Amino acid sequence: MSTATTQPSVDQTAVEATVAAVTAQRELGQVTFTMQSQSTGGLTAKTQTGPMIQAGNPDESRLGKFTLHSDEPLGLLGTDSAVSPAEYLLKSLAGCYTATLAFLAAARDITLDEVRLTLGFETDLSGFLGIDETVRKGANQVTVDVEIDSASTSREQLEELVKALEATSPIRDTIANPVTVTTRLV
Repeated sequence: MSTATTQPSVDQTAVEATVAAVTAQRELGQVTFTMQSQSTGGLTAKTQTGPMIQAGNPDESRLGKFTLHSDEPLGLLGTDSAVSPAEYLLKSLAGCYTATLAFLAAARDITLDEVRLTLGFETDLSGFLGIDETVRKGANQVTVDVEIDSASTSREQLEELVKALEATSPIRDTIANPVTVTTRLV
């Protein structure tokens, strides 16, 4: 399990302006994130950000701006030199949940004093290892426990916020629903 802690705050006016801009120019909502990855030996990989493309226009300033390294724990034949791909998936969900909560709270004029997430990625390796073909190769379940401190907000309002979070988070939607993944040799 991993835990993310933050004190999110988003300007409500900026949220409203973003919604208005995308409403007026729907193409601004068309965004593609890109990454470029290379094996660095064994089970390790080095991955860098590529350009973010919005409304068909690439933002080249993100090219190589951030570098992520991945490996597997010793018990999974890695060298434990970096975060595992499963942990990156959890980090992706945690980051999206944090941003989405901040966005939703700002839109509802809710002040979030602190947000803590505890995430888990449960899997049965017998599927991936080819031991049991009836076992899924990926996660059987992803769990997220959400703790929110907000002195001015009722428990009921926080429960509604978490329901909206599940319905709104793009990363949750991506991992909870079928999505086309195209892999091709170039």
